[in-house]
Amino acid sequence: MNENSNGSQLRRVSSNPHVRASVTTSNIMFWVVISLLPAAGYGVFHFGADALVVLLLSVASTVCSEFIYEKAMKKPVTIGDFSAVVTGLLLGMNLPSTAPWYVPVLGGIFSIIVVKLLFGGLGQNFMNPALAGRCFLLISFPAAMTNFPPDAVSSATPLAALKNGEPVNVLNMVTGNISGTIGETSMIAIVIGACILILLGIIDLKIPGSYIVSFSVFVVIVQLARGNGFDPSWLSAQLAGGGLMLGAFFMATDYVTSPITTTGKYIYGIFLGVMTGIFRMFASSAEGVSYAIILGNLLVPLIEKWTLPRAFGIPKPVKVKRISESGKEAGKA
Repeated sequence: MNENSNGSQLRRVSSNPHVRASVTTSNIMFWVVISLLPAAGYGVFHFGADALVVLLLSVASTVCSEFIYEKAMKKPVTIGDFSAVVTGLLLGMNLPSTAPWYVPVLGGIFSIIVVKLLFGGLGQNFMNPALAGRCFLLISFPAAMTNFPPDAVSSATPLAALKNGEPVNVLNMVTGNISGTIGETSMIAIVIGACILILLGIIDLKIPGSYIVSFSVFVVIVQLARGNGFDPSWLSAQLAGGGLMLGAFFMATDYVTSPITTTGKYIYGIFLGVMTGIFRMFASSAEGVSYAIILGNLLVPLIEKWTLPRAFGIPKPVKVKRISESGKEAGKA
């Protein structure tokens, strides 16, 4: 607000359109938590009380870490926006139910303090905190992170069986009667939660759709190149297994670490699909979603730089040809 020569106050108003919305960060994060409950609840049902303990420890560690750090740094406490709860819940869902108590606790502390708060808090983190915490735990405690409880079908995860050329039951993968981390086993539960977010308009299908389609195309091309032919059941198992669906709908779509431009979202999704396919087809590990999304997070600034539309009224820079003094003299002559 400025004053003119007469002393009256003038309001500085930006150009239209002016958008108002009642949606807040806490509203969005609350509904993300609600949408995660079907997959988390099925994980507790499938793996028992141990899964519930892991989830509670993970959420408690993220919330307490944020509260203690902000109190110690004399900053406003932001645990009421539910972002720490979302991080803790996602981290816990990416852990096996057999994880020792210190694994979710250390993962939660690393996710919140190192990845989120040290970079300025919500909106400033350069990668998804939950996935960063999972990768930190995979490096630090590989045995604990890959110790999955046996189920009625097999003690090995379906992706590991596929990697070894063993048959898998796709129906069990869709319903969730398999080994794996707490929140990634049931494709049905994950899709139910994703539908909640889509219907509420919190996410759309640009990123997850391009992610899943590009991944499918890539792995089918690799299989055909290897002379294995097209196998619909094998492709279905790749889509239903591991953290692909959980990552595509709940972590790749993170507002802070994903592009805001439409073209950028498609590029980002395609990059994630191809990278996940590369990790699964050519790397020693059977999974690759976490590493693919983190690599994609790091490239988001570059993607947005090249896909951000030019502001209306700003012309393209004109190249000016410089003429040397000798050239000027020759022209005059």
